[in-house]
Amino acid sequence: TRELSLYLESQVRVGFLGSGVGLSLVLGFGVAYACYYLNSIAKKPQLVASNDRFCRFLEEYCPVVTETYYPTIWCWEGRVQTLLRPFITSRPQVQYRNELIKTADGGQISLDWFDNNDSSYYPDASTRPTVLLLPGLTGTSKESYILHMIHQSETLGYRCVVFNNRGIAGEELLTPRTYCAANTEDLEAVIHHVHSLHPSAPFMAAGVSMGGMLLLNYLGKTGRDTPLMAAAIFSAGWNVFESVESLEKPLNWLLFNYYLTTCLQSSISRHRQMLEKLFDMDLVMKARTVREFDKQFTSVMFGYRSIDDYYEDASPCRKLKSVGIPVLCLNSVDDVFSPAHAIPVETAKQNANVALVLTSCGGHIGFLEGIWPRKCTYMDRVFKQFVQAVFEHGNKIFSM
Repeated sequence: TRELSLYLESQVRVGFLGSGVGLSLVLGFGVAYACYYLNSIAKKPQLVASNDRFCRFLEEYCPVVTETYYPTIWCWEGRVQTLLRPFITSRPQVQYRNELIKTADGGQISLDWFDNNDSSYYPDASTRPTVLLLPGLTGTSKESYILHMIHQSETLGYRCVVFNNRGIAGEELLTPRTYCAANTEDLEAVIHHVHSLHPSAPFMAAGVSMGGMLLLNYLGKTGRDTPLMAAAIFSAGWNVFESVESLEKPLNWLLFNYYLTTCLQSSISRHRQMLEKLFDMDLVMKARTVREFDKQFTSVMFGYRSIDDYYEDASPCRKLKSVGIPVLCLNSVDDVFSPAHAIPVETAKQNANVALVLTSCGGHIGFLEGIWPRKCTYMDRVFKQFVQAVFEHGNKIFSM
């Protein structure tokens, strides 16, 4: 009986695979998935720009924005890309030089410099192009996406400086004040400081997530009156009301909102003694959503009458029409932090300085591509090409 059962089992195996049925199923599924991927997932991004000259400039010097984006075939969905990127992508080694600068209100800001003194393309430090990098909500110069931007800049010979928001990069709070997306005073101080150190160096900025929102709000406020030549924005939340509503949906709250809230609380907990002078910290620490945290802490700190007033002021979509220098903004339409319907496409069309690049996949600061996406993302390639285009060929768009 045992011999018979072994014989039958072997015949089933041979019959299933040997006859090609199993192989056919596997191949059939593979072909079907490949067809679905190529037809529905891998797409060219949508380029939104009213200025034909800006469009032609991007097509010639930043061609990645017109090429098909092939998201990683096994993790193309937005939430998955968002969750996996910090774990999958490598962390290039970067040696920083830290600088603490004082602010008008008695506070201090931590800047991390990558001087790139070994630059063979720009050996003269006084004219070496400089990129100011703004990390996300609780991010610092140690974030992998910042390290990758610096690595890309290093290969081009550029200098980078990372603007760490107050109190989150290990430095002490000297006053009971942190940061928010709407208040641009610290950013203005940093831009003025960096420009004063290297007034002859070409100068631009790149902001990621909340860093991008802050940069857009600054540009909307200053118009053309800025030493920045251009800016790149990645995964910005355009309308804060829509962003927090999206993040409060049950699955998004579970995956992102609660964790982000705890990160915000953690970023201020070590400054509790300083902040308790102005805030009920027990109440702040009970927040379970970003909205609750902003209601009890951020909006109060910056003197807003209500959280709605703060969110309206913090939303870059309201200031996009006033941006006065060339800006390239990359968003994915499946980013739960910045819902597709809230991306200000029509407003962007009314400003010749603005170009939106909208991918169908990529999530929030995800943009993973390749089978095993450890080294370079689509976002990294957009950053590298656009920064190089501005510094090497910028005269072709500055007369727009």
